[in-house]
Amino acid sequence: MSLVLYYAPMTSAIRAQWALEELEVRYEKRKLDLAAGEHKRPEFLALNPNGKVPLLVVHGTPIFEGVAIAIYLGETYGVSKGLYPPPGLNRAEVLKWIAWSAASLGEALSRFARNTQASIPAEARNEHVAAAARRDLQELADILEKALEKREYLVGGAFSFADLMVAPMLAHAAQLGIDLEPFIQVKAWSARCLGRPALARAMKD
Repeated sequence: MSLVLYYAPMTSAIRAQWALEELEVRYEKRKLDLAAGEHKRPEFLALNPNGKVPLLVVHGTPIFEGVAIAIYLGETYGVSKGLYPPPGLNRAEVLKWIAWSAASLGEALSRFARNTQASIPAEARNEHVAAAARRDLQELADILEKALEKREYLVGGAFSFADLMVAPMLAHAAQLGIDLEPFIQVKAWSARCLGRPALARAMKD
């Protein structure tokens, strides 16, 4: 079965790349130049009408949205690798963090970025919205801090897709200026996750 990943550097597609590298499955990478608008060309929109990355094409079937890609890869390849639990309570725990990475953390992060980044026109930015998003991100980091008390990883005592989906989002928050220094457990966990060889391979452009 062929796997083709459409991605762009410095985007959330890194999570799909990381997952594929952790799973050690063969796949083809196709890099899109977002600045050149390659994600808006008809041939790409025919696969993903949202015009976004990541996109995983599995034997001709396109799967868009990072959460859907993670669940597909986890169910198909991750159980045997110990990165995604079999059906049961542990899987539900992994799924809750995958969902949290998008619905809670990702939403607040997007709201903060849209109202702070210089690439966004000044008239489109709102400092009050940015301040609220910053507070939300600090609260979410505190939720993660408490979840990591007395454990090295989020679910089951070992690295899993739960960690893989959350850790890059926290790293991006730090890059945008969110202060994570008070969160000792989060910092240690993040270092463990982001130091994995599979992520280093995924980041090679």
